[in-house]
Amino acid sequence: METAVFYQFVTEVPQAAAIWSTLFLLALGVLALLVARPERDTPSDDPRTAAPTAREVAAAEAADLRRYAEEVAVAATGAARTAQRRRADWLTAQEEMERAWCAYDEADTAARRFAGAEALPTPQTPRTPAEYAARERYLHRAAMTAYWRGDLSMAQLGDVFAHRRGWDPRRHPVEQEVLFSRTIRDARLADYQAAASRERAAWRDAELAADSARALAAETCAAAARLRPNPLPARRAVTGVFRPAVVARWRPARAS
Repeated sequence: METAVFYQFVTEVPQAAAIWSTLFLLALGVLALLVARPERDTPSDDPRTAAPTAREVAAAEAADLRRYAEEVAVAATGAARTAQRRRADWLTAQEEMERAWCAYDEADTAARRFAGAEALPTPQTPRTPAEYAARERYLHRAAMTAYWRGDLSMAQLGDVFAHRRGWDPRRHPVEQEVLFSRTIRDARLADYQAAASRERAAWRDAELAADSARALAAETCAAAARLRPNPLPARRAVTGVFRPAVVARWRPARAS
């Protein structure tokens, strides 16, 4: 009897072990599948997945339109301030250009006046060391006066004292005045050309800023119009019978 029980135990244990091993492997596979895909298909009656209502959609669209209108309004305000600042800069540049032109016109008139004197013969003076020293002193004094007046730059003043770029202290004072007038005229012309370039650049900046301000202002009006719940309908044209307007006729004055 004991031998039969032992024999039955020995023969059925491997089968039970195989069954339990299979169940264990199946459980591991199901567990791995659950870990890999933790999400669940929510039921169709879940309120979190319900479609938004028409009122909610309209409210969201209205909020977006309001936010966009506020952002455009802020941008339009900044663009308007920028346009005003650019216009002020252009007006300042225009005034500077006009002043530069007046200075050039005055310098050109003086240069033309000295150009007529250049055709006359140079006064004859004794060529002595004292005469040359007097001419040099005159040149330096005239250069300093022109520098303090703003007609010569520091570099040009250095050229005068270094006797460079045609500044010869041995020349007669009349010739030196002619050279001064030409140098000042050329400097005033360069100043005017630079001022004109700045004025054109300021004008372009002002035009671009004005265009941007106008575009943003129009977009602000359009965004505000889209926020209105019931926009006013367009006025229909009258299709009835045309009636001429009553025109008051001229009547002569009543005779007394």
